[in-house]
Amino acid sequence: MSLNNRLLNKIPTTVVTGFLGSGKTTLLANLLKKAKGKRIAVIMNEFGELDIDSDLLRSCPLECEDDAAELVGGEDGIYELANGCICCTVEEEFLPVMEKLVERRDQIDHILIETSGLALPKPLVQAFNWPGIKEHCTVDAVITVVDGPAIAAGRFADDEQKVKAQRAQDESLDHDPSLQELLDDQLNSADLVVVSKSDLLDDAEQTRVKEVVQKRLPSTVKTAYINHGNVPLEVLIGINAESEKAIDAVHNHHDHHHAHGAEHDHAHDHFDSLVISLGTVDQDKLKLAVEKLLSEFNLFRVKGFAAIDNKPMRQVLQAVGKRLEVHFDRLWANDETPKTELVLIGKGLQQDAVMAILKTAEV
Repeated sequence: MSLNNRLLNKIPTTVVTGFLGSGKTTLLANLLKKAKGKRIAVIMNEFGELDIDSDLLRSCPLECEDDAAELVGGEDGIYELANGCICCTVEEEFLPVMEKLVERRDQIDHILIETSGLALPKPLVQAFNWPGIKEHCTVDAVITVVDGPAIAAGRFADDEQKVKAQRAQDESLDHDPSLQELLDDQLNSADLVVVSKSDLLDDAEQTRVKEVVQKRLPSTVKTAYINHGNVPLEVLIGINAESEKAIDAVHNHHDHHHAHGAEHDHAHDHFDSLVISLGTVDQDKLKLAVEKLLSEFNLFRVKGFAAIDNKPMRQVLQAVGKRLEVHFDRLWANDETPKTELVLIGKGLQQDAVMAILKTAEV
């Protein structure tokens, strides 16, 4: 915290934005792991599809360092806003949480906010100018995470259909920009841009990503290239941008559309969201079952936890598009009953058929 903020007793706040699958949660998990004992409150905007991402942050990773963050407030230090895109529910959801944190400001060193993939940073940052908030909190930085391989391939998100599915599910949205406009708005508000999955980029692709990103950024905004969320704590915290002071001057496609009377109704295509619960499963059979689902159904996202037979650890499973990734994150607690819980988002999903395929993995 800067001397100026300390004298004013303001809590520095980091806002992390970026599309679904860009790597926001991985970045936050690594930040918390390296936070050197800071007392941190976390606000997450998850759309209510199980608290998978927040549970990942609550769980100390296997390689967790002794000086990891201490989570403060909420349920185990995390406030979950799952009733819609956070930038469209600022007054109803976000401000009441911030007021609670202000009441506990003597117990908090830093606030981290992970927005949904559709969030515009500007309305959120503007909320830090509200009476009761501006006296006690400041935006240390807005960090926008972009998917390096997706940008290099000419896409704006790893799975653009997945972003579309998220948009269709959120009835609170009052903005419906194109993905390019949404990316522009997230970049225009950024104090730091993090390009994820840089290990998957060759030299030519890195150059292409740099050109795309820097074309949308002022020269004062720095860009960091990272792999698996690994970035020094000092790069992410202590930027002292006080972003709320200049946010009104930030160009925003959404403001432009409103100024010209454009319509903001968004398409309400039908997307299915299934939550599947199973018992203990065979690791290889589960992999085959998920791969079968990915090939036979129009699935945009699969994410969840698995209880693997004869393994004392919980497995995290994520599938974006046709890519499936798994890893073990922690031991099952003594008071937990190991179980498998998966969230599937797609189109035209048949719950009985999906369940039948996944059931083949149970032991």
